Amino acid sequence: MANRLVPSFGSLFSGIARESDAEQFDELLHRPSARIERIVSSGQCSPPGFWYDQDEGEWVVLLAGAARLLIEGEPSPRLLRPGDWVNLPPHCRHRVEWTAPGQETLWLAIHYR
Repeated sequence: MANRLVPSFGSLFSGIARESDAEQFDELLHRPSARIERIVSSGQCSPPGFWYDQDEGEWVVLLAGAARLLIEGEPSPRLLRPGDWVNLPPHCRHRVEWTAPGQETLWLAIHYR
């Protein structure tokens, strides 16, 4: 019998570490051309001087909470609220300037080639 993929199920809202000092990264799906990741922030942001510069593209949507995302070359950070999304092409330098303290900021990121 041939190998076949079977359906998988889950909830984006289960398994979240409550009151964590560190961001939580959970890979939900990995395929050769794409990877889906859940990110939970609770007041964390990028370290001073740090910029993400990724080989893959990243499409990200904010599902809960709030964040400010700075894209290199833009004059000020973008405020993201639930439902806001951004597509970051490969090597689009960006950083998380702020996430809402005292609450969970939930991101869904799709990394693609």
